[in-house]
Amino acid sequence: MTGAASGIGRATARAAAARGALLILTDIDADGLERTAADIRAAGGTVLVTRAFDITDHPAVTAFAADVHAEHGVLDIVMNVAGTSTWGTVENLEHRHWRRMVDINLMGPIHVIENFVPPMVRAGRGGALVNVSSAAGLLALPWHAAYSAAKFGIRGVSEVLRFDLRPHGISVHLVAPGAVNTPLVQSFDLVGVDKDDPRVQRITSRFTRHAVAPERVAQAILRGVERNRFIIYSSFDIRFGYWWARKFAYPYEFVIRRMSERFSRLLVSKDS
Repeated sequence: MTGAASGIGRATARAAAARGALLILTDIDADGLERTAADIRAAGGTVLVTRAFDITDHPAVTAFAADVHAEHGVLDIVMNVAGTSTWGTVENLEHRHWRRMVDINLMGPIHVIENFVPPMVRAGRGGALVNVSSAAGLLALPWHAAYSAAKFGIRGVSEVLRFDLRPHGISVHLVAPGAVNTPLVQSFDLVGVDKDDPRVQRITSRFTRHAVAPERVAQAILRGVERNRFIIYSSFDIRFGYWWARKFAYPYEFVIRRMSERFSRLLVSKDS
């Protein structure tokens, strides 16, 4: 499991350990990763391996996979949880913002998939692949173009692998949380807008008020894997929003246009 040092990854690792899973955990945050492992072990769970590295580093992921397979064999479940977020409009986003979103949120999971899933296929024992996307991987949320580039991307990867891996008994699960009460809610980058502007704070606080606990997302993930659900939602609003967008295209477009106009007024006010 990637992203195990905090948030959804940490909560899912703890919940899986409580159900008897033997865990192999990674994160870029070495201290946070060790705290997660220590908490799990103190509660009687089993952590086989922890290693801190950057999942955008393909050679590091490949070396880690080789070590894991040599010592522990093929995994039963692979979970891509690690991620980060940057919001901004196209005239404010720089190349580095786009690159960071794609590298961490799309290529990182792909590095994990290409190193861990083919051995699962060859082993012929089945298993599961879990990829954490976002509501921004289902819906056209304002200012999310760079973030959605990656989150829609991992959704596309998951949809294809859902069918490609089915003959091998490997289920694929796409997690689509909305706001989750993790450090990312407070630390996300907002490019081209003053985060201290009271109007911006009102919008972001409204977003965070709807944030669910990471433990709730963790339980939804485990339940979704057990029940073989492809899209795993952490809250009803995202499930309803995605259903509504597919069934009522014109009202959906109207609402998104209005949201975008409202967000754009903040940019106009700032530039004037």
